[in-house]
Amino acid sequence: MWWPLATSWMLMGLEFPLVTATVSRLVDPEIHLAAYGGVVFPLSLMIEAPVIMILVASTALCKDWLAYRLIRNFIVGLGSILTVIHVVVAFTPVYGIIVQDVLGVPEVIVEPARMGLQCMTPWTLSIAVRRFLQGVVIRAGQTRLIGLGTLVRLIVSSAVLLGGLAVSSFPGIVVATVAMSSGAMVEAGFILIFVRPILRNLKASPAHSSPLTLKQLSVFYWPLAFTPLISLGNLPIVSAAISRMPNAIESLAVWPVLGGLSFVFRGGGLAMQEVVVALCDRPHFLVPLKRFVAMISMCTSGMLFVIAATPLSTLWFEWGAALTPELTMLASTALWLMVIFPALSPWESFFQGQFVHRGATSTITQAVCLYLTGSSIFLLVGVLYGKITGLYVGLAAMLTGFGFQLWWLWRNSRRFKDRSSNT
Repeated sequence: MWWPLATSWMLMGLEFPLVTATVSRLVDPEIHLAAYGGVVFPLSLMIEAPVIMILVASTALCKDWLAYRLIRNFIVGLGSILTVIHVVVAFTPVYGIIVQDVLGVPEVIVEPARMGLQCMTPWTLSIAVRRFLQGVVIRAGQTRLIGLGTLVRLIVSSAVLLGGLAVSSFPGIVVATVAMSSGAMVEAGFILIFVRPILRNLKASPAHSSPLTLKQLSVFYWPLAFTPLISLGNLPIVSAAISRMPNAIESLAVWPVLGGLSFVFRGGGLAMQEVVVALCDRPHFLVPLKRFVAMISMCTSGMLFVIAATPLSTLWFEWGAALTPELTMLASTALWLMVIFPALSPWESFFQGQFVHRGATSTITQAVCLYLTGSSIFLLVGVLYGKITGLYVGLAAMLTGFGFQLWWLWRNSRRFKDRSSNT
């Protein structure tokens, strides 16, 4: 069950380094990388955040046709509303208020970022549809479809990136965002086509004894919806803080390159959440799942450690990502702070999956609030001190917040262990 989901996350993670590597080879790479990593991607993620956890909700709740239809209508409506919000931010003076007045990013990246955000308009609804249907597929046990869909997405986005490199007259931010949007739309279309046999079986299956209601869905989902909203809301805060610290442009330019590399290795851990949700019903699942999570944690973090500790980091940043020697040195040093992230992601998914299965989704929201609080306090101290490169402070702040989040999840998950042992 795990490996097709992990493959999907890792393939999706490869998209980010490919985008940054392409932008680095086009005109004004520093400006466009900073616009992409410091403005466009954080804002796009924050706008789409309420639909991200629909994958988990769909996996847990799509037990019959009535539940499927209820969640489908809910997520299409929510995705449409968020798309309207995206349009307002990208195409109206609201953009200037957010990016210039609130985030305070360097003036040179404001207009490139505006173009990129406009090109990302189809992103949110595509992600909403894709993640909802992926949950249906996971519940049906056909996880290979998800990996295949992500492969198709990667092929489409790579084709757009190669086309941008071949023409070389389009701004890097436009090439990057058109590639991301196109890949997401095609993947949504792919899963929409291949999910049809599963939906026919779902429609023919008997109705659940206690039908899902809109009130039950709301109580279950809204804490989940706010979880990534709060978590991803930290990204613009990090961008705003970095913009007010030394080496702002350089830090913002390196930020997406590091994030993309780290995400490839975090994918295996992120895939664990749906696996835990799906397997929680099985007896004696806890011990083997813990062993599996520990193995993923050590392996993924160990691989990133090898890259950080050897010339592979310089090889990737200079040749693969096409960074300048100065940016390569900055990225190679900061990579050491990223090594721990892949080790923590599987445990986050493990704990969150247990809470989702039991419907205790508010605990996840509480943990993410601690993440945001810890990270924001660290960033504030960094801005007030004002003598350390923003990239280092931003990564250390996220690591601090992550530590608070995991502590809260672990602390509250102990009652599940106690219950199972009593049983």
